Amino acid sequence: MTGDIEWSHRTVLPTEAVEALVTRDDGVYVDGTFGRGGHTRGLLSRLAPSGRVVAFDKDPQAVAAAAAITDGRLTMLHDSFARMRERLGALGIERVAGVLLDLGVSSPQIDDPARGFSFRADGPLDMRMDPTRGESAAQFLARADERQLAQVIRDYGEERFALPIAKAIAARRAGGQPVRTTRELAELVARAVKTREPGQDPATRTFQALRIFVNAELAELEQGLSDAIELLEPGGRLAVISFHSLEDRIVKTTIARESRAEVDRRAPFAPPVRPLRLRALARIRPSAAEVAANPRARSAILRVAERLAA
Repeated sequence: MTGDIEWSHRTVLPTEAVEALVTRDDGVYVDGTFGRGGHTRGLLSRLAPSGRVVAFDKDPQAVAAAAAITDGRLTMLHDSFARMRERLGALGIERVAGVLLDLGVSSPQIDDPARGFSFRADGPLDMRMDPTRGESAAQFLARADERQLAQVIRDYGEERFALPIAKAIAARRAGGQPVRTTRELAELVARAVKTREPGQDPATRTFQALRIFVNAELAELEQGLSDAIELLEPGGRLAVISFHSLEDRIVKTTIARESRAEVDRRAPFAPPVRPLRLRALARIRPSAAEVAANPRARSAILRVAERLAA
C-alpha cells in the first residue's frame, strides 16, 4: 500500500492448496507466506472452532493487512517462515497438522513502484520483502565487485549474459553513476543483453536474481522446509507453491530425499541411517481458467507431501 492506493492480490491455487493441506479441522496450520491472506482465509473457513492458523510474513504491509481478519483463531507473526520452528516453540506449539508455503513475490509488491520489484514502472531499486531490514538491491549493486555481480545474476537468474551485465553495472558505477532505480537497471540490462526469448523482457532474469539474493530466498526455503518436516505430526501435510525452477528444484529434491530411507550399505540389515519421513502425494498446476483470469499463476506448481509416522 502506498498513500491511499491498495494494491490487489489474487491468490494462486486457493482451493487446491487448502484442500490438499487440511486433513483434520481441529489442527494447527501454518501459512508461511500470508501475503494478503487468501490462503489463510481459506484455511480458517475449513477449521473448527478449536482449529488454529499461525501465519508468517516478512512484509510489514502484509502484517498490517492481517488486521482486517478479526478471527481469534489466527496468530499473525512478522517474521520469515524460516524461523517457524523457533517461533512456534515460543507459542508452545510442538506439532502442526499442515504447513503451506506460497513462494515468491506477491502482486502488491510487484505492482507498487516504491518497492522496486518490477521494471514496468520506475521506482527505487529496493526489492526487500521487509524494507525495514537488510540491504537493498541498490546497496548491493553499489558495493559488489564484478565477479560477485556476475555470480549472483548467473546463479539466481539463470542468466547466460550475466558477465556482460555485471561489467555494465560496474562500468556505470565507476563512471560515478551507480544504478539506483528500476528503470536505470532495466535499460542497462537491455543494452547489455543482445538476444532474448520472445515475449520476455531482457531484465526479467536479472531482477529475479537480485530479488532472490537480497531476500536470501533459497536459503530461507531450505530452512523452512526443514522446520516444516520437523514440525509436522504423522499424517500432517506439506504444501508448497513455487513459481520458478530454482524454487521448485529445492522443493522437489527435498520431498524426494525425505521420501526414501537412507541405509548404510556396509550394514544393510541395520536400522536406516535416516528414516523415510515423507510420502509425495501430488503435483498440481493451475487450471486453464485460473491462468486466463490470473496470468501470474501460469508458472505455479503446487507440490504436496504427507508426513509419515516417526
